[in-house]
Amino acid sequence: MSSTKEEPTITLYTTQTPNGIKISILLEELGVPYKVHKIDISKNEQKEPWFLAINPNGRIPALTDTFTDGEQINLFESGSIMQYLVDRYDEEHKLSYPRGTREWYTTNNWLFFQNAGVGPMQGQANHFTRYAPDIFEYGISRYQNETRRLYSVLNNRLENTKYPYLTGEKCTIADISHWGWVAAAGWAGVEIDEFPALKAWEERMAARPGVEKGRHVPDPHTIKELLKDKSKMAQHAAESREWVQKGMREDARRREKDEARREMEEKSEKVGERL
Repeated sequence: MSSTKEEPTITLYTTQTPNGIKISILLEELGVPYKVHKIDISKNEQKEPWFLAINPNGRIPALTDTFTDGEQINLFESGSIMQYLVDRYDEEHKLSYPRGTREWYTTNNWLFFQNAGVGPMQGQANHFTRYAPDIFEYGISRYQNETRRLYSVLNNRLENTKYPYLTGEKCTIADISHWGWVAAAGWAGVEIDEFPALKAWEERMAARPGVEKGRHVPDPHTIKELLKDKSKMAQHAAESREWVQKGMREDARRREKDEARREMEEKSEKVGERL
């Protein structure tokens, strides 16, 4: 986390995922002090009541801060968190543009492109390629190809504009939002070498000190090394597959219990109406 001596008002709830490191990278790039609470998703800590009070969706990342009124504000969804952080802490517009400018809208285009496109599609490619209990070729092909299509859009943007970053000469939250996903392309079965302009951008981003520091929060970012070792990849996928499937089963059981509870409550209400 940031080494500044100022007492942090921000707590980042995160783990080592492409979505999680978006926020730690942004905080490091901004030089904003923050505390880290590592969420153990292998133990479903993100489903515990205290965390659901911060993010009702039970996902990382989440962030709390002391708002301008002196009260705590809860933030969830990575894009929302990123917009909050630059609105609140990027007064000099190091990683953003003034609200309402052409460049501000362009940044939003690419930020939402990642949140609504690259993340969900590559996430599904990860699931069917690495975590599904059975090999489902249609799912693998469908989501890998859609990820490649989205990568080609990014590649064309960088290639055609000759910009070093997605919105121009400046790195913004749009770039930071994409980086962790593109850095992990091989985990989804996508070869980054197919997209030379995007690969050059990924390496350019990786050379930034804030990216280098923030990517290792809360644990070392080892995806690049992992992708070079097929045996370690297989072992990691097997371990991850076990807790992903376990989490899915627990979610299903939780929904069944909630439905049974609601049915009992409805029956009790009907009985009460008859009395």
